Amino acid sequence: MCVEKVTDLVYTTKERNENTFSFWGFLVIFSRDKFKTLVHYICWKCSDPDKLGAVKLNKVLWFSDTIAFCKTGKPITGVQYVKQKFGPVPKPIVPILRELANEQALLVQDISFYGRSKRHYISLRDPDYSVFTQDQLEIVDEVLQTIVSDHSAASISNLTHDRVWKLAEVGETIPHFAALACQLGKINEDDMAWAKSRLEAFNSATA
Repeated sequence: MCVEKVTDLVYTTKERNENTFSFWGFLVIFSRDKFKTLVHYICWKCSDPDKLGAVKLNKVLWFSDTIAFCKTGKPITGVQYVKQKFGPVPKPIVPILRELANEQALLVQDISFYGRSKRHYISLRDPDYSVFTQDQLEIVDEVLQTIVSDHSAASISNLTHDRVWKLAEVGETIPHFAALACQLGKINEDDMAWAKSRLEAFNSATA
């Protein structure tokens, strides 16, 4: 995929009326309602709460958005992700989960898991996933199946600790297009310095 493909994308008036920002020609639209629905959908789709948890939920969201971006030039939700200890985390995930719980769409529980605390998400009603295209749902379903079936919370966290994640500081935004760097070949110190400067510029522009 190239930058031209991203800059030439056509967005509807409704999409442009959402929270929109552009950087280096990448137009990103954040739909809060769509992000909220995606969180609900993932928790509903994973019928066994033991297999999800907070870390895996964040990773399903991250990989779904970035894979969609790499394939189509548009993330599914447009939410911004920040670097945290266990990988990229959506900025509004805490208030969104609280809203879903207050609306009785989701039950959020902290349970004891081998001596540690683990979060359970139990959907209390079906989400309205008509806001997503069939292609988007296929991406999310495939990502969810891979993460819950083939990974532990630790292994999927390690998978997100890529070159771009290591360049960012804790709390800094990791843009969707950073996922493209993971598809590149071997990079040298000059490449790393350039990428670091671009991440700093991105965070200054979106602060």
